[in-house]
Order: sequence, then C-alpha cells, then structure tokens
Amino acid sequence: MWRQPIMAPGVYIAVTWSCVLQVQSLVAALELRIPMKLTALIPSLSIASALMVSASCSSTAPTRVASKGKPPSGQSQETMAASGENQDTGLHLFGRDPGLSDVAFEGQAATGLLQHTTQSDGADFDPDVDRAGKMLVFASTRNSHNSHLYLKAVDGATITQITDGAANDAQPQFDHTGTRIAFASDRGGQWDIWVIEANGRNPIQVTNTPMPEMSPSWSPDGKKLVYCRIDPKENRNSLWVVELDNPGIKRLIGEGLFPAWSPNGDKIAYQRARARSSRYFSIWTLDIRGDEVLFPTEVAANPSGALIAPAWSPDGRQITFTMMDTHGDVAAQGLPGSRSVAGRCDIGVVDLDGRGLQRLTEGRARYFAPAWSTDGRIYFSTHEEDNETIWSIKPFKPATYTEDSPSATTASDRRAASVNEEEFDQ
Repeated sequence: MWRQPIMAPGVYIAVTWSCVLQVQSLVAALELRIPMKLTALIPSLSIASALMVSASCSSTAPTRVASKGKPPSGQSQETMAASGENQDTGLHLFGRDPGLSDVAFEGQAATGLLQHTTQSDGADFDPDVDRAGKMLVFASTRNSHNSHLYLKAVDGATITQITDGAANDAQPQFDHTGTRIAFASDRGGQWDIWVIEANGRNPIQVTNTPMPEMSPSWSPDGKKLVYCRIDPKENRNSLWVVELDNPGIKRLIGEGLFPAWSPNGDKIAYQRARARSSRYFSIWTLDIRGDEVLFPTEVAANPSGALIAPAWSPDGRQITFTMMDTHGDVAAQGLPGSRSVAGRCDIGVVDLDGRGLQRLTEGRARYFAPAWSTDGRIYFSTHEEDNETIWSIKPFKPATYTEDSPSATTASDRRAASVNEEEFDQ
C-alpha cells in the first residue's frame, strides 16, 4: 500500500493511508513539524493539515525514520516515486522548466495568486488574518527547531516574532478586535489553549488537562473559544466551549476535530469521521442556539479521501477546507484538467447548504490550513519539496447559498456535497 511521508524536524515517518490516526502510538499527520514521541499523542504544529485522513487504522506500523525541516536528503527513489514526486519539484509558477508541461500551481476557480512569506530554513504554516484584513499571523520554524508565532502586514515584508522559548506554539487565530491571539502550545508540558496579546505580552493559559487540546476558534464577540480535545485512551475527539471570563467551566458540545466558529455566531464547522466504510473525515456543522447544540449536518464529503480543517467565509455562507485525496489518479474521477498526483492535498470550498463544491488549487505542491480573510482572499500554506510558505488566492465564484436554501431542517432528501459528483464545479 502506498505510504505518505510524515515529516518533523527530528522525525520522518511513513504511514499507510488506512492508518492515519493511531492514537496509541502517534498523531498521524501529513506534515508533523515537531519531534514526535511514539508512546504519546503529540499534535502537529500544523495539526489542522495533519491528523486525519482516516479515523480507522490498519495493523501496519510506521516504517521509516529520517529528518524534516527540509525533506531528508537520503529519501529513497521508491518513496519519491510512491509520492508522485521527482527531484525537480520547485515552485515554478510560469512553467519554465524544460520537460514539464504543467505548472506547480493552477487556480481552477480562483484568481490573484499572491505569496506572503518567502522560503526560509524552516517552514511557515497555520496562517490567519485579522478582521481588518491588514495583519497576518502564522506559526513558523524559520528561526528555531521549535515553532513560534510571527506577525507581518499582509502587504508588507518585515516579520515580527511574538513568541519564543523552548516550547512549540501553533494554530494562532485573531479575535474580532485583532488585539488578542488564541493559539495551541506545549509550553505547559502538554498541548493546551493559550491567549496572548498581539504584541506578544501577557500570555494566559486557558485549558490545562492531561489530554492534548488544540485548534482554538473565537466566537464573534470574543467572549468564548471553541477547541478540540483528543483522548488517546478512549480514541475519541471532542469539541468544547469555554468562556474566557470563567475558564474553569468548559462545555462539551459534540465529537469532532478542528472547529471553526461562524462569523454569525450561530454555527460551528468541524471535521468528523464517518462511522462506517472508509471512515474518512468530512466537513460538518453544528447549530448553536444559546446553550443548545442542534442539527449535526454533513456539508461535504470525499469518497476517496478526507476533507479537513474547515474555515468560514467572512459572510458565513461558504466553508473552505483542505481536500486530501488518497487516490493518485484524480483525472480518472472526472475532474477536468486534473492529472495523476499521488496523495494530493488541495484547497476546496463549498456553500453552507452543500452546493457549489469547488477545488481552488491544483499542482505538485500540497496546500493546507486555509483561512478566509475579510477581503475575500483565502490564505494557506504551500508545502513544496524543501520549503513551506504562506500564499493566498481569491475565489471568483460567489456562494449560491441563501437563507431559504435546502438544509437539514427543511429538506429530508438533502445530502452532503461529494467531491466526485458529476456536477462538480470547475
């Protein structure tokens, strides 16, 4: 079975696609960026682009160890062939490579590709943009083997480091004012949720349990956070809400991973594994009405892979996510203009009612952790052979979703959008 590399500064592990989450031994991920302990659950620094192609595991064990930061120089030809890569996979936006007929990046339903960080010795990932659309925060290993948080103006060049130390910080997200940042960190000895001022001052620990907690997302008013907790003993992933004025009280709202609070405050998007067949992750939403949690609704699914790490459009009418396809020959699935790429990862978007599914990226690189800015641009990390940087694109197809669109509460025959449907929008 084909094995997808998992990378970390100290560890490089190949894992079968059918065993992407083995909670007793490792966090299965596509791009782990921290040293892993195979006896404990250690989330990745870009865990949203990491855990979870499938919630089911085969008996196949991790098979290979090497190094990350940059892919190992000793990477075998067998592994490179299996991953659909070759020795020349740099980012060539204009197709200037002799012998290559395509480019590294193709926007099928988007325009205005922009690069926001440049290649460094480490990796830049987990981007987020403040509500004003002016400041970009992201995690990076550019100056350390540990991941720290950095700020830069969206249209600027200088980069400011706002966290430091021997710990790892990741998954930053601005609050509605742009003055506070929630993030996940292992600075307390375990992965927990923290909040810090945007200038790097006054870090506050919000959670403190024996289990890893990560992926914080603010409520629109900045008073609450939703986050996920992983329980390796019970093999369960759960969603929790905490009020920052009373962090001692936390409320369980359901099962899932990587939640994202909608801009309107009435829904939470998240990824959840199906309970049968492949058990690939798909995109779901919950309705939040006061203290009630209602109508778990599957919005989009992929029969040949996982849809993970959802993020909302500024108007709350669309959801973007990472599309992880375990089958290399996407062209055979009826997607015009696609080609055979083993284990591809792209950025997708779908309307809230499950219609209008689109693939926004395509190429030899892998694209992770989308975040939607108020100016309409989607920011994401691009992993290309020996570097990972932050880019953005702008979808040009508006949402078809309206308030009277079919939904789980108004139409009994409603179903989630599927990646390989014949009506897939280009």
